Amino acid sequence: MSRDLHIMPPEAPLAMPEQDFGAAFRDADAPEARQAQGVTGWRFMAFVPALIATAGLLWVIQDWFADEGINLVEGALLALISFNFFWIAFTVSTVSVGLISLSRQVAKDRPTKAEPLNVALVMPVYNEVPWYVLGNARSMLEELRARGGVHRYSMFILSDTRDDEIAAQEQASVEALRASLMPGTELYYRRRPQNTDRKVGNIADWVSRWGGAYQAMLVLDADSLMTGRAIARLTDALARDPGAGLIQSFPQLTGAQSVFARMQQFANGVYGAALAEGVARWCGQEGNYWGHNAIIRTAAFANCAGLPRLRNFRGKEQLIMSHDFVEAGLLRRAGWSVRFLPRIRGSYEETPPTLIDHVLRDRRWCQGNLQHLNLLGARGFRSISRFHLFHGAIGYLMSPIWFALLVMWALIGQGEDASVLHYFRPDNPLFPQWPQMTEGRHVLIIVLMYAMLLVPKLMGAAVLPLTGARYTEFGGGWRFTLSFVSEVILSVVYAPILMVQQMIAVFRTVLGLQRGWSPQARDGGSYGLKTLAICHALETASGLVLTAGIVSGLVSIWLAPIALSLALAIPLSALSGVTAKTARNLLGLREDYSEPAIAQAARHYRTELKSLLDGKSSATPAE
Repeated sequence: MSRDLHIMPPEAPLAMPEQDFGAAFRDADAPEARQAQGVTGWRFMAFVPALIATAGLLWVIQDWFADEGINLVEGALLALISFNFFWIAFTVSTVSVGLISLSRQVAKDRPTKAEPLNVALVMPVYNEVPWYVLGNARSMLEELRARGGVHRYSMFILSDTRDDEIAAQEQASVEALRASLMPGTELYYRRRPQNTDRKVGNIADWVSRWGGAYQAMLVLDADSLMTGRAIARLTDALARDPGAGLIQSFPQLTGAQSVFARMQQFANGVYGAALAEGVARWCGQEGNYWGHNAIIRTAAFANCAGLPRLRNFRGKEQLIMSHDFVEAGLLRRAGWSVRFLPRIRGSYEETPPTLIDHVLRDRRWCQGNLQHLNLLGARGFRSISRFHLFHGAIGYLMSPIWFALLVMWALIGQGEDASVLHYFRPDNPLFPQWPQMTEGRHVLIIVLMYAMLLVPKLMGAAVLPLTGARYTEFGGGWRFTLSFVSEVILSVVYAPILMVQQMIAVFRTVLGLQRGWSPQARDGGSYGLKTLAICHALETASGLVLTAGIVSGLVSIWLAPIALSLALAIPLSALSGVTAKTARNLLGLREDYSEPAIAQAARHYRTELKSLLDGKSSATPAE
């Protein structure tokens, strides 16, 4: 292997000790903590209605059970329904909080002068497409240079690439980009000989060797894209808040072309703002971190967020995979605030283009998030930090719970004579006492669950103008309505498939089958019938069994939408990657009508850099 390119400033070491989860820790440099104004009220409005709604549902359905009392099986069924319903209700109440917050006219404080900060834009990469990453990097650097301001920014490409061919292209891209940048623009690059501890180790290596020269670092993902204004606003917010250890932006999805990606991007752009606003309100100074598009006080991160390895239930030491949630908890434990500012717009990331690519990414996230259960008892963590860790794990554990509920509903059947299970009769006392689930009760529970899942979407769409967006940006009212209906239908269709896939991810993690943390295939793939069939075998089999039960009269007809989605998992997965014009017509995005300037610039610079590396004219027009 040829000598690696190494373009870095002089080292400025900064100690980054490993933290001890068994002992509380307070950073002496952290100022006295202050609670965000009104956060107690916001938390009351988020949590209490969800608890009351869940208790109400429990009270209504508990009398459906046998008069002899509630046995263990019935109690388990009640617990599963109530547990799932709480998290649905909590989402609704969080969106409601966001709606109230967005509708309030809050007097803006006169901005205080921000102290100049030396900021590192840190972009870890691992076997990524070089011209894609560097094209994004150049667009951000060019915007910051044109914008000016009191802060100083330097871009660091921190390579953990293991493929020597990709590494060579990566380094050629860096050299080509440095030659095209204006004088004074700082772009650095280094490739680690070994990718010890993956992204965690990559960031820790930079902090411990060069972090001392930078008051803040803005951590970017390989597909991150941020406007100069968004970066400057995050930097100003950190400079004006001496108690802030981390400030997270609200990354919006961009670049979607396929059916599945467009569905995700529409949902993120339309419903996400109200949900994000609600989360920001009840989090206050105890927010979360999603691993990128956030600015961090470098010294605070070094003092408080060094990650040790965790022991799993088999006694083996493991790297903390989903490190971001844990780092946020450690910063808050040490006395630093972790804030979420969703009204800072111009922060972007991409989403997997196909269902299978989404599933592969989700399996990695599941492995990391389930680790968080081991940290719920860590010393010194704040209650809200523990809730973030628990919530991240529950997001995956709910899928097996939903599947268990689906199986129970299917087994209960339509009536006493038709059910696969016998109901309680004196001549058959050994069977557990199941609730007398009449057709009406089936309908009530299923409709209630679907309605609660739909309400946040309706609320998000209704309050869209409060977020600064307009329906005309989506092509007008009727185009927006068509896109909204299309997204709802597609989300309903794909939800059962995602439920089964998340259940598989949970069992793969528990059984130790999910190994490693492979890089994300950001461009996606075109998958053959064999791959589709293997990936979706369980959904297909479950759907066919449910369908047979419905046709034979053993299973409620109201489970037909779920059965149909599961049975058609293979063609639906193939549909997810389609990029035909029909996808654009059914799911119109804001970018279709007004693409952000930063996205246009990034696409141009990617094309230009790729053409240069291919030996073509650098004057090739943008795509």
